[in-house]
Amino acid sequence: MARDKLTNIQVYRKKWNINIGIIIFGVIFIYLVMTVLMYLTNKHVSAYEVREGSILKDTAYTGLIIRDETVVNAEADGYVNYFAPEGSKVGAKTRVYTLSDKKLEFADATSESQELTSEEQSSILMKTQSFCESFKEQQFSDVYTLKNSVSNILESKSSQSRQSQLDEMVTEGMEGLQIYSADSDGVIMYSTDGYENTTISDVTEDMIAKKDYQATGLKNNSRVKAGSPVYKLIKDNNWTVVILLDDDAAQEMADMKSVKVRFSKDNETAVAGFSIYNTKDSNLGFLTFDTSMIRYAEERYLDMELILEDESGLKIPKSSVADKKFYLVPENYLTQGGNSKETGVLIDNGKEDAQFKNVEVYYRDKENKMVYLDPNVFDKNTSLREPDGSETYPLKKTKSLKGVYNINKGYAVFKQIHILCESEDYYIVEAGNDYGLANYDHIALDGSEVHENDVVF
Repeated sequence: MARDKLTNIQVYRKKWNINIGIIIFGVIFIYLVMTVLMYLTNKHVSAYEVREGSILKDTAYTGLIIRDETVVNAEADGYVNYFAPEGSKVGAKTRVYTLSDKKLEFADATSESQELTSEEQSSILMKTQSFCESFKEQQFSDVYTLKNSVSNILESKSSQSRQSQLDEMVTEGMEGLQIYSADSDGVIMYSTDGYENTTISDVTEDMIAKKDYQATGLKNNSRVKAGSPVYKLIKDNNWTVVILLDDDAAQEMADMKSVKVRFSKDNETAVAGFSIYNTKDSNLGFLTFDTSMIRYAEERYLDMELILEDESGLKIPKSSVADKKFYLVPENYLTQGGNSKETGVLIDNGKEDAQFKNVEVYYRDKENKMVYLDPNVFDKNTSLREPDGSETYPLKKTKSLKGVYNINKGYAVFKQIHILCESEDYYIVEAGNDYGLANYDHIALDGSEVHENDVVF
């Protein structure tokens, strides 16, 4: 049997080939692991987006109105009827009211002959349309403003009808009808409450609290006796509202000479002169006005809000605000150097040629001609050299600024702020400052956790 031929098989070691794909995957994997570890171990900074806003600080009060008022009494017994609409201005010798032995009969003001004119209809339509377009649920009191406006137009129409009918009765020489004119100029009102002769020195806490307050209205065809009130005249456009202040409010407003006021009745605003009179038992605030008296002539008590602060700007949380120290440097030590137009200073190194150092100006005090520079970019005991002279300035004087840390670029940059007003949790700061914030900037929510140039995750 023939033997099989033996073959000598030699095994060669495989040549090792580099797999570039595995290397790239490994690098990416290591990078991801390191990023995750850094994210888990580093301090996280919560961001806040700066937005425009406002802070309104107001306090509600009910005040007692004091005016120059005169009550006019009836000269005889009889049934009274009025020519002038309530709240209108009358002059001396203007016909105001009549007295008659019996009630007068007037035609219904809603008859076809007394229909609203096109102007009156248009006025009601415009007021209703304006109300519908601007109505907000938070300002439901506007409904009553619309109601009063429409009522005034209808009452004015009714009053015009009665006046024209009274004129006819006078012309026809109706028996027993006596006509009386106004004693002087003023705004006529047909109600009394006993406070017409009250002065600001007479006001008490009980009066402001409406204790035992009662008003009496005077209406057409009502019976009056000689010597009883028939109308009153408000003779001056100046008027005062007296409010009761607690001790904290009186202390806060002690130095105020004027205050902005919003009237709850119609949401109108006005600026009032302000003063405080302190008695043994209470603090009285006096708000003086020289306009809009006729608007509130029928009121003795007025609900209002004192607007102590009303500022608009950039709204930021108080937690974002931090203090940072800066070197104060005269602005004439700033210069431009290097191969660019960047702003910097010259470091005095004892040699003829000073070293230029690029710096960022954090705030410029134009009044004192000083700039604020970051101490962290300078070595200790550094002195600056004046660009156009030989004078030097040692960096020693420091001052703190209030500011926040802007994190728009992924690292913290301190931005100075100018606070306009504050609430419990927020500040309103100035917008448009060259060294401050802008709308939609992102800042660190907690300024105490961040330092200059910290990388923010």
